[in-house]
Amino acid sequence: MIDIRRLDRDHLERAYGLDSQRLLPWPELNAPFEGAWCILRPGTTSTAHSHHEYEIFIAVAGAATLVVDGVRHPFTAGDVVRLPPGSTHCVTNEGEADFEYYGVWWDPEMAAQFTARHEAGVS
Repeated sequence: MIDIRRLDRDHLERAYGLDSQRLLPWPELNAPFEGAWCILRPGTTSTAHSHHEYEIFIAVAGAATLVVDGVRHPFTAGDVVRLPPGSTHCVTNEGEADFEYYGVWWDPEMAAQFTARHEAGVS
């Protein structure tokens, strides 16, 4: 049996200067990570921030510029970016179409909680 969680474009939440749908909470998913589908509208920039978690961004549709610690990087559909903990980052969409990407983040605490749930038989 599989579970499918559908993207609900009509009920995206505003966070970090973009529209998104968080992966969690999802009771059926016992994961050592969190994630969100992110849509950055044309002419906008996400809120620059840093955090202690490890993170990857997977570009799904469109093109944008990823700014990490003040350095600009092209970021287009098909790209996967690794962001080290503590790096200050934001995404700028200078195009005329939405830019969509998926962000996944994790840290040792999330991994430990996953392991504890797994060993307890929580699926």
